[in-house]
Amino acid sequence: MTAKTTVKPTARLIEVFSAIQGEGLNVGTRQIFIRFALCDLRCHFCDSAHTWNAPATCKVERSPGLRDFEIHSNPVPLPTLIEWVQRQNLPCLHDSISLTGGEPLLHVPFLKEFLPEVRSLTNLPVYLETGGHRPEQLATILPYLDSVGMDFKLPSVSGESHWSEHAKFLQLCFGSHLDIFVKIIISNNTDPTELERSALLVADVSPDIPIFLQPVTPLPASEQFTQTPVLAPTPEQVLMWQALMKKFVPHVRVIPQTHKMLNQL
Repeated sequence: MTAKTTVKPTARLIEVFSAIQGEGLNVGTRQIFIRFALCDLRCHFCDSAHTWNAPATCKVERSPGLRDFEIHSNPVPLPTLIEWVQRQNLPCLHDSISLTGGEPLLHVPFLKEFLPEVRSLTNLPVYLETGGHRPEQLATILPYLDSVGMDFKLPSVSGESHWSEHAKFLQLCFGSHLDIFVKIIISNNTDPTELERSALLVADVSPDIPIFLQPVTPLPASEQFTQTPVLAPTPEQVLMWQALMKKFVPHVRVIPQTHKMLNQL
């Protein structure tokens, strides 16, 4: 008989670093960011297209916040990532660990083993930032999460459409008593009927779930994916759309990408 071999989990990463969260409910808090490679969406406004595929290497801060990056090869073994997170986790500095991407839920076999270990070692809450379109994968790691920021992808802005997946995803999060919020990227071409549909979808799960409208940060001309640039909405549009959504849900906030203003990663 041949001995069974255990396959040790690995993940393909982009970077690990410490920064101030610039979006959504956790804006302004300090997080250890673990940015995963790979994404199965192709949003027209994406400012992280370098995460769509898995690079041969990833970069890791030596000292939290100093951007003194080391280069390491992909994929990364679980014990190595634990070691990198521990190095970042200086006493009293971080509020949580952010799983971002790319799409972290493309790495569920790894996360199922990594998350319970990293929570136990750091005592930091785990925050998942996701496209909100993979409810089956979410279900397998829900016990190890503390908060979730999920996107609603408006077809008129992103070119993606995942309404039924968003509904299942949001219901799973709400049913697990996580801190959950919805983020919606808006542009000057946003279809208001999609915002109304989003508000009704959230209200159907719980009217207490907060929604964050995030005006798109226009990409440089060299990084645009569409012939027609995705441009920011006007102040008048933003005010009108917030008022529209508040007819159905009470908690609708407008917050741009503040980390771009701070000139952060």
